[in-house]
Amino acid sequence: MMFNWLSLVTGLFYIVLGIVVIVYKFFFTILEPAIAYAMGAVLILYGIFRIYRAVSRIKDSGNEK
Repeated sequence: MMFNWLSLVTGLFYIVLGIVVIVYKFFFTILEPAIAYAMGAVLILYGIFRIYRAVSRIKDSGNEK
């Protein structure tokens, strides 16, 4: 159960990291704008995926009880 909540927090972290990459165009090095937008979008989408997966697992664990 704790893993599901940790996945939820990790998903939020990825979304914030994606926004930071888009705004500052920096990820361990200065990025070109096109690369920063693409990388930020991928990070945001992965964060959304992690949150979706965590929420679905939390709902499934609630149904088992």
